[in-house]
Amino acid sequence: MSAILVGEALVGEGNEIAHIDLLIGPKNGPVGAAFASALASQTAGHSNLLAVLEPNLICKPATVMITKVTIKGAKQAVQMFGPAQFAVAKAVADSVADGVIPEDKAEEWVIVCGVFIHWEAEDDGKIFQYNYEATKQAIASAVKGKPTIGEITAKKDGAKHPFSGQ
Repeated sequence: MSAILVGEALVGEGNEIAHIDLLIGPKNGPVGAAFASALASQTAGHSNLLAVLEPNLICKPATVMITKVTIKGAKQAVQMFGPAQFAVAKAVADSVADGVIPEDKAEEWVIVCGVFIHWEAEDDGKIFQYNYEATKQAIASAVKGKPTIGEITAKKDGAKHPFSGQ
């Protein structure tokens, strides 16, 4: 295994759209250092938090969620600490249960997961569903080494980024 596995996924639509960027790796490597730094480096509007299935029940591999945008109010904070937090934790736990993340790595690895919550998001159900799906996809891509360099070079000239304005 590489010291750092990288995954990304975009799922959904509207203001509830989910974009997940994540790193997976051993606690004693660079991802472990990033994990610890994220928990120890809180700043206004960027409250990093552990992904939990419910209070007092973290997922494993232990996962720290980092905000990809500045949290600007209580509503957005509650969405991060509610449906998004549960979605990420559930996706991690399900990835272990499904064998995507090997069970014997659940204590050895950690995850750093960047989460986007739009400041005008309204539907907590969609926030949960889109973040759950995006996290599962990003984990699977990271663990499987997807996309491969062959897939990237084959698709690069026809790629259409949904927010590129082109």
